[in-house]
Amino acid sequence: MSKKIIAIVPAAGVGTRARRGGSVLLSATVPKQYALIGGEPMLRRTVQALLREPRISQIRVIVSREDTWVESCLQGMERTVWRHCGGETRDQTVRQALEDLRADDDTWALVHDAARPGVPVEDLERLISGCLEHGQGGLLAWPVTDTVKRQTPLQEDRQTRSEQTVDREGLWLAQTPQMFKANYLLDCLQKAQQQGASITDEASAVELQGGQPLLIPGSKRNLKVTWPEDFELMDRWL
Repeated sequence: MSKKIIAIVPAAGVGTRARRGGSVLLSATVPKQYALIGGEPMLRRTVQALLREPRISQIRVIVSREDTWVESCLQGMERTVWRHCGGETRDQTVRQALEDLRADDDTWALVHDAARPGVPVEDLERLISGCLEHGQGGLLAWPVTDTVKRQTPLQEDRQTRSEQTVDREGLWLAQTPQMFKANYLLDCLQKAQQQGASITDEASAVELQGGQPLLIPGSKRNLKVTWPEDFELMDRWL
């Protein structure tokens, strides 16, 4: 295969939401990505999931400059390197990872959350094959099936209330990986920064510049571990 695919795993955060309410699997001093799931750090589990796809040439885990856990977590894993160039936000981390990569124009970047250790290899295969076949970037996503409510502004009693039911037709929940040509994604992220835009995933930066990423059906097993109860759920799954 002539196309080079580099996986980027942003892992520079600490997981503030995961600490709400506490979790028996999450230490008060260790970042969320190093919490144990099935006896191994979640970040290691995520890298293992990516390694199941042979078309990924290299996995680059991006951590903060202060991170002291990554080496012991990932040591000995094939096709895997770690870089201490993470930023304060996700989009900063991915942008700085791409700047550090210095890719050529034929290289694809496959960005995957450190907190999604359950991504099935079949999902990776569908995403990579779809993007390469169409020569276009895309992301894994899941169609919205539940009824969606929009909340009212909080009132004096601070109770959350429903204001409106939102039409779920055509709505999808974005997952990762999200895959784009590396230099194109970098350009979109840089422009978004210059525009002061709020970027929550790579696809939103591409959309802001007029791109229309492919939506590749994912699966519920590709859960993002966010809240304390998610650790127990993923621990049972894996």
